[in-house]
Amino acid sequence: MILKVENGAFAYPKGPEILRGVNFDLCDGEILSILGPNGAGKTTLLRCVTGMLRWKTGRCLLDGEDIREISPRRLWRKMAYVPQARSAAPAYSVFQTVLLGRSSRIGSFSTPKKEDYAAAERALERLDIAALADKNCTELSGGEKQMVLIARALAAEPELLIFDEPESNLDFKNQLVVLDTMTGLAQSGMACVFNTHYPAHALQRSHKALLLKKGEPGIFGRSPDVVTEAQIRSAFGVNAVVRPVETGSQELLNVVPLSISGDENKTEEQDRQILAATAVIMDSNRASEQINAILHAYSHLLVGRMGMRRYGAYIINITLRGAESEIRALTHRLTLLPGISVKTTFAKDDFGGKEPES
Repeated sequence: MILKVENGAFAYPKGPEILRGVNFDLCDGEILSILGPNGAGKTTLLRCVTGMLRWKTGRCLLDGEDIREISPRRLWRKMAYVPQARSAAPAYSVFQTVLLGRSSRIGSFSTPKKEDYAAAERALERLDIAALADKNCTELSGGEKQMVLIARALAAEPELLIFDEPESNLDFKNQLVVLDTMTGLAQSGMACVFNTHYPAHALQRSHKALLLKKGEPGIFGRSPDVVTEAQIRSAFGVNAVVRPVETGSQELLNVVPLSISGDENKTEEQDRQILAATAVIMDSNRASEQINAILHAYSHLLVGRMGMRRYGAYIINITLRGAESEIRALTHRLTLLPGISVKTTFAKDDFGGKEPES
């Protein structure tokens, strides 16, 4: 499945243009995050992508076909939409609510068939909430409601899942549950789109990002190329630092806001050339082809590489030299692979670009 938006623009009747110059693409197994300040059009964009709203100009393509040419029933078999869980819950049981996700596959005057019940059961089991099946949705916590809405979307067996602020109004644990679920779905081959108020979530979970700024074209690219200190300052008017956080087995990029910016036009400093070492540890070589493909894409940074197997683990040590932002982008792509631990250490000095003396 390939989702594309080409030159998308939207405005309500007699209103100013909310979105313009929106371009992005997404493939199976990828996660796209959408960021921007309040009023930048994040939810409006999702509604345009799903066909709930009509683009003023531009178009949305699914596998090369304009969604305006796809019947609603066929469209909602290909994609599913997960709304925010903050609205009032329906007075149905969890199983009945999840079964509603099969609507696009059930005829107008038909009743659910055996395969529809089976699909609903699979969705509940996949999200580990089968124990809630008979519970009324009005009795659920915020995190449970969000999981039920995801299960309802999964019951449709779509190729693309679109989430509207899935982690908003949830505590830390439930945010993690929802984000882990989305990551797991992508790793199984599904394409996912989510809009968020958390730049750190975009960096840690998404392969690609789209940053919306009021009155300006959207900025699209790899997440670490889009979610930068300069772009955060420009879009949100906030000075922030983007730095890695070590977790013991992993290194994740985090975003820490510092102050409201008084100079939104301040430019980022020249990216320095630097020496770095990246260590990759994995319990099997199943990700070796993906790792090799990523390293090939960044071959201009590679100084050396050594692999070994010790104590049942596969270990790769990689020496790199180049722009710090590119090395961090390489680390980010490796971090998104399942089942591996990654850590990059930067040299304090670039040694003048020469081999350090022993």
